[in-house]
Amino acid sequence: MNKPTKKPNRPYFSSGPCSKRPGWTLAALEDNFHSRSHRAKGGKAKLNEVIVKSKEVLGLPSDYHLGIVPASDTGAIEMAMWSLLGERGVDVLGWESFGMTWVKDIKDQLKLTNVNAHTVDGYGQLPDLSKVNFDNDVVFTWNGTTSGVCVPNAEWIPADRKGLTICDATSGVFAMEIDFTKLDVVTWSWQKALGGEGAHGMIALSPRAVERLESYTPSWPMPKIFRLANKGKFAKGIFDGATINTPSLMATEDVLDALNWSSSIGGLPGLIRRSQDNLNVISQWVDQTDWVEFLATEKETRSSTSICLSITHPQFKKLDGDTQKKFVKEVTALIDKEGAGYDINSYKDAPAGLRIWGGATVESSDIGLLLPWIEWAFFATLEKYNQ
Repeated sequence: MNKPTKKPNRPYFSSGPCSKRPGWTLAALEDNFHSRSHRAKGGKAKLNEVIVKSKEVLGLPSDYHLGIVPASDTGAIEMAMWSLLGERGVDVLGWESFGMTWVKDIKDQLKLTNVNAHTVDGYGQLPDLSKVNFDNDVVFTWNGTTSGVCVPNAEWIPADRKGLTICDATSGVFAMEIDFTKLDVVTWSWQKALGGEGAHGMIALSPRAVERLESYTPSWPMPKIFRLANKGKFAKGIFDGATINTPSLMATEDVLDALNWSSSIGGLPGLIRRSQDNLNVISQWVDQTDWVEFLATEKETRSSTSICLSITHPQFKKLDGDTQKKFVKEVTALIDKEGAGYDINSYKDAPAGLRIWGGATVESSDIGLLLPWIEWAFFATLEKYNQ
């Protein structure tokens, strides 16, 4: 193939940290509360503004509490598990790297014994959702960021469940329709769908989750960074902007900019529409291309954010796993060198393939311009391997 001549205007397709919103510049940070304390009135007001605007954009139920916590989504989901689990049995779902990490943490770190782990062999499918026991607490990811496989909806979650539902939703919120009333704990980070800076997490709690915090104390020691309750009382200040540790106020200003942009394009419906447009561009290309397919085997479970593709070309399939990884690394390096697309290699633990971020901060026109570069780099690399 001839080398393409047009490149994406914004060649940023990383699945975390993700692309900034269109038109972003450093000027977006000019109003930040730098060199001041986050405990000062102005600093706390900025943090509370993030909470209020996030709830508005997402349409969280009015009686849910939302707080800013340390250590990105990982810190938020670990905080939830360490603070809430152990009161009853646990069902945990894992169908890709991060979900399997939560399985291991529940079994090996918290050492809970009454655990049902719902997993699959390999990547590309969901576990059987009908087998989940909602008399137990249930832990799952909404969107498998490293597999591109998401739950289709929340209809499989009963409204009259006895346990809590704890959802790692970091690459699903701000891009997918989510019925938050079916989720008792929801976690995400600023660096995914909003394109914010890293290290900051968000945690939303339903009234049922708050009730658990005040009625149950885990048997294990609780580090300060995980404490959502103190002496049996819900730590409400965390959910008004009084963070556990020191946040970055520049990162705070950055995520406020992203939230304001979200509102300017129509809020959550606008964000979902843009992400779906990105998936549609790639879907049309996959339909027309005979050497690539979605890693997600079922159409209704295909992510519109972490869009994962597998390579099906016969010559590629003959390569062993390590050589396939090396091949894809060379393909993505060629594209990177040309400045036509950055960070589109599959996750290190996932099968060899491509992963293109399709969240709302990415323009579908840029994805359209990326795809010819993928074809060019693939066949250039294939020719090299044939020599």
